[in-house]
Amino acid sequence: MTVPGASDARGVSGTGDSQDGVLSALADADDRVVEGALRPKRLSELIGQNRVREQLSLVLESALRRSRVPDHVLLSGPPGLGKTTIAMIIAAELGAPLRITSGPAIERAGDLAAILSTLAEGEVVFIDEIHRVARPAEEMLYLAMEDFRVDVVIGKGPGATAIPLDIAPFTLVGATTRAGLLPAALRDRFGFTAHLDFYEPEELGIIVRRSAGLLGVDLREDGADEIAGRSRGTPRIANRLLRRVRDYAEVRGDGVVTRDCARAALELYEVDESGLDRLDLAVLGALVSRFGGGPVGLSTLAVAVGEEAETVEVVAEPFLVRAGLIVRTPRGRVATPAAWQHLGLPVPRRAAWTGRAGAVIEWAGQENDGGDGEATLFG
Repeated sequence: MTVPGASDARGVSGTGDSQDGVLSALADADDRVVEGALRPKRLSELIGQNRVREQLSLVLESALRRSRVPDHVLLSGPPGLGKTTIAMIIAAELGAPLRITSGPAIERAGDLAAILSTLAEGEVVFIDEIHRVARPAEEMLYLAMEDFRVDVVIGKGPGATAIPLDIAPFTLVGATTRAGLLPAALRDRFGFTAHLDFYEPEELGIIVRRSAGLLGVDLREDGADEIAGRSRGTPRIANRLLRRVRDYAEVRGDGVVTRDCARAALELYEVDESGLDRLDLAVLGALVSRFGGGPVGLSTLAVAVGEEAETVEVVAEPFLVRAGLIVRTPRGRVATPAAWQHLGLPVPRRAAWTGRAGAVIEWAGQENDGGDGEATLFG
């Protein structure tokens, strides 16, 4: 069951069109429809996240053996890694109904009370982007998670009366992309917390092959590897790229997805071999060419590429930082030597950049070919 407004948690407010590109980890309407058919239904079908899968299996099996509802579960990690999928798997493994809503949809305590008061015993409640739940509802959630009870306030002012309302035992599954924004009081009420990591190319290759089988795509091994290698470690992106490559193969080829076909299709969609798209390359190009590698402020960098600052920060930066192409510093964003090399430019002989600890690192690179150099740390 999906509570109205549950999809409102997805997307980046105030951002440009780049968030809708093929490499965005945020789900659009088409993604949600297709993902419903591609999601694994059981823990045994879940690919990757081996440690989380094993830990969660113990939690659920133990609860089933004791005929009790399992502890509340908190899933954190970047978008597109399978938090919603795991919530659905939890409900399936428990044989329980699933109630889906989102943090932004719960604006008042009454919204939450309406959901919790109609739960059946053992039901699973999934709150996506739980860090965005309104504060009054959040405080009600504390009591519901601990004592399976909510206090409904009738009236206002001195004459207001709090009526305690018992609710059926349930399991809350919360998902967040920003675990640091969760209050400690809420985070501590989850009995099991898991952080989802990015997937390895080999795992994404398995996911792409499985999805191709479900979608009826004639996919060759080398084609699957090509798509997996450009998917930024994210299953949602891998499945989206598979659909775009399938379209290319059907319209401009013979319907068979090979390595050459995948390369041609992804070049058309401006996805390079490292998984960088137009926005990523624009950010790198501006940082290197216009600002000499930085440091430069986020807002200035966003203006240089014609995007909102939030788009650059949420859509482009996480992957560029993870790929080691830029670093965030107190003075601004700075390009690493790998950024010059990725753009095919010679690394400046002594390009200085600031590390995470604020220490200055000087890169002594080759003057002409941008080859191997040495990083020297200065305190």
